[in-house]
Amino acid sequence: MQLEISKATLLSALSMALDLVEGQPEGHAVRSCALALRIGVEMGLSGAELESLFYAAILKDSGCSNNSVRIHKIFGGDEILAKRGVKVVDWASPVENVKYGLSVTEPGQPWSVRLKRILSNLGPPQKIMHEVTEARCTRGAFIARKLGFDESVALGIHGLDEHWDGKGSPFGIEGDSIPVIARIICFAQSMEVFWATYGQAAAYEMAEVRSGKWFDPEIVGVSLSFESDSGFWDSLAGETFESVVPEGLRTAAVDADIDAVCEAFAMIIDAKSSYTAEHSTRVAEFAVSIGRELGFDSERLRLLRRAGLLHDIGKLGVSSGILEKPGKLDDAEFAVIRSHPKLSFEVLRRVNGFEEIAAIASAHHERLDGRGYWKGLTSEQLSLDMRIMTVADVFDALSAKRPYRDALPFETCVEIMEKDSGSAFDPECLAALWSTQKRVSFAA
Repeated sequence: MQLEISKATLLSALSMALDLVEGQPEGHAVRSCALALRIGVEMGLSGAELESLFYAAILKDSGCSNNSVRIHKIFGGDEILAKRGVKVVDWASPVENVKYGLSVTEPGQPWSVRLKRILSNLGPPQKIMHEVTEARCTRGAFIARKLGFDESVALGIHGLDEHWDGKGSPFGIEGDSIPVIARIICFAQSMEVFWATYGQAAAYEMAEVRSGKWFDPEIVGVSLSFESDSGFWDSLAGETFESVVPEGLRTAAVDADIDAVCEAFAMIIDAKSSYTAEHSTRVAEFAVSIGRELGFDSERLRLLRRAGLLHDIGKLGVSSGILEKPGKLDDAEFAVIRSHPKLSFEVLRRVNGFEEIAAIASAHHERLDGRGYWKGLTSEQLSLDMRIMTVADVFDALSAKRPYRDALPFETCVEIMEKDSGSAFDPECLAALWSTQKRVSFAA
C-alpha cells in the first residue's frame, strides 16, 4: 500500500531524530527551517531556491552523528551536552573557545583529570572545531546528494558553519563566496537556539553583535523587518513538522523515495557509534531474508525492511560515552540504553502511515518471556514481524566484526541463540534465519 506522505513531510518528521543527536529541544530543526523560509521569502528567493532552502534547513544536522564519537573522544563525558553548549557560545573567538572547552571537558572530574584531557588533544581548540565541523558538514552534504537533491542543497548544508568574516568552519570562506542558502541557515539556526533558550530580545541582541562577523549583514537586516511581527513569533512556538512544509512539497512520495529516506537515516544512525557501521542495513537484510523464507508478500517485506533500517533511530539520543564504553555499563547507563527503543517509537510514530513500522522497530529488544525492553512485551503481544526484528538484531550483533572483537563464527551464533530459543527468540524465526544463512554460505 502506497503511503500518503510527501518526501518533505517524512524528512521533517524524522528531523526530531536530528534534534536528539544535537542535544536540542524537539522542533529545533523545524523552527530553524521556518525562520530560514521567512527570511528567504523576504529576500525574494525564487520558488526553486525556497525549495532547496527548505530541504537544506530540515536536513542541516544530518551529518551530526558523524562527529559524535570524535567529540566524545576530545572532551569525554556526554558529547550531546557538549554539542548543546557550543550553540550558545562564539566558538570563532579563541577566548570563548577555550572557555567552552574548559566547561565541557570531563565535567564533574577533578581539574587534574580535565587538564590532562585538554592537553592530550592535538592542536588548539579552533583547529579541533574545524575538524569536527568538517566531518559534520561533509557528511551532511553527502546525505543530501544520496537523497537525490541538487547541489544547492548539498552546498547549503556544507557551508552552514562558514561565517561572513571568513572565521567560520570548515574552510574559512567568506562573504558572498558562501552560498546564500548556507548564509541563511547559519543565521536561522543560531536565532532559533537563542530564541528558544533566552527569548526573542536576546536572539536579536546576538544577531546585532554577530552581524558582519558570523552573519551576512543583509540577512540580519531582513530579520529586523519582521522583529515586531508577533504573529510570526507566536506561531514559531507552535510550528510542527507538518505545518512547516511548503504547499508545493506536499505531493505523496513514491515508494522509492520513502525507501531512500529510510536508507539515508540508517546511515545517519550507524555513524553514531564506531561499533555499528552498516548495522541497520544488515539487520534489515536479515529481517527480509527471514520474512521471505516465511512466505511474506512484497508489501510486508518492504515494511519489514523499513523497520529494520530505522529500528535504532532512538540511539541518536544516547551519548557516545555510553555507546562507546568498553566495559560494563552501570545501572544508570543501562537505563539510558534501555530507553532507546522508546525513543525510536516516539520518532517513528509521528509519521503518518509509519504506525506499524514504529511498533515493529521499537520491539527489537523484546523477548518472548517478557524479560525484554522497553515495554516488556510477552509472546502473546509480540507479532511475528516483531519476533523477526529481535532475531535479526541479535544475530547481527553476534556475527558482525566489532572494534573490540572479531565476528563470531556462524556455528557459535547458532549455539548462543538456540540456548534462548523459546524464551527470547521465536524458534520458527531462528529456523528461517539458519536456513537462509546456510544457503548464503553454500552459494559463497
